[in-house]
Amino acid sequence: MEFKRLQEIVGREPVFETGLLLAGQINPAGVRRQLSRLTASGRLIQLRRGVYALAPPFQKVKPHPFLVANRMVRASYVSRQSALAYHGLIPEHVPVVTSVTTSRPGRWENSLGAFEYRHIRPSFFFGYGMVELVEWQAAMVASPEKALLDLVYLQPASDSREYLKELRLENLERLDLDELSRLARESGSPKLCRAAGLVNKMARDEAEEYGSL
Repeated sequence: MEFKRLQEIVGREPVFETGLLLAGQINPAGVRRQLSRLTASGRLIQLRRGVYALAPPFQKVKPHPFLVANRMVRASYVSRQSALAYHGLIPEHVPVVTSVTTSRPGRWENSLGAFEYRHIRPSFFFGYGMVELVEWQAAMVASPEKALLDLVYLQPASDSREYLKELRLENLERLDLDELSRLARESGSPKLCRAAGLVNKMARDEAEEYGSL
């Protein structure tokens, strides 16, 4: 397969899988050999086995890191620090895109960024939705409430006021505190219920403090 033909097939897809190129009377082994050559020549970026992106300056669309994270591990959504920063609840820039998955945990680094995946049980795989990121790109991202609970769920000793204060949570008015408590109860985790109670108190204290100014 010639590179020009591959560009025509991929079009404006920021990320594509090998299966997109195997329709019709195609020799799969030949396609994979060509993909390896194009990757070695710097015209393609291999994100992981079977997942690719066109390299600059050949890409028509710059892939958003959240979309890349979704495509690299299909049964996943962006959560924890990355989603909290996206929703404006923590001040720090997050250099690693953090996701949760029902598949095996893992970490990958490539020229598009660093991507970390933590495992959660299937019964806790909820509280996310499709978010429009930039033109023609969208990704599955945790709600603010679920991103916070995912972080607490996966971080040891995180159901304490000290840990939650260290996160430097801000804009707590953006949290739906009733939803946070509901999701914590639905999880069946005493740890998450304790954390939700602490965040509720922190939000009330913050509201009273600003209300008294």
